[in-house]
Amino acid sequence: MSEFDDLFAANNDFVKDFKSQDLTGAAKKGLAIITCMDSRIDPLRIVGMKAGDAKILRNAGARVTEDVLRTLILATNLLNVTRVLVMPHTDCRMASGTEDQIHAAIFEKSGIDTRSIEIRTVTDQLAALKSDLIRIEQFPLLPKNISLVGAIYDVKSGKLTKI
Repeated sequence: MSEFDDLFAANNDFVKDFKSQDLTGAAKKGLAIITCMDSRIDPLRIVGMKAGDAKILRNAGARVTEDVLRTLILATNLLNVTRVLVMPHTDCRMASGTEDQIHAAIFEKSGIDTRSIEIRTVTDQLAALKSDLIRIEQFPLLPKNISLVGAIYDVKSGKLTKI
């Protein structure tokens, strides 16, 4: 028995009721959401959308990294994205300690030294969010007319607070 058998069994059930929605790769509602990989976050439901409506970009801490910028270039130029929501959340592990503390926790748990990579922790989520918004606004390879907003998602209440 494989560690992934449950996934493929669930997919078999999914396929039984699956109805093709004739979706394309374009974001029907013109939105890209940059958010955390945290499994408590259901980005489309949070903003009242469904599959095909938005592009979802996820990473630890919802940070605007080089890869997020690369993906936004594609999304804004080829996939109908005209607005971007940057959405970190409360109770985020990436906001719970310094780089050194997170590296130490990983080493303690796994014995692996991760100090050669930048984890991109934040001690001030609001400041990090504002910095990431500026990074998008000033990135020269993105269209100047994209709409941009930041908001923090509260994992306890479900509320999205605009910044």
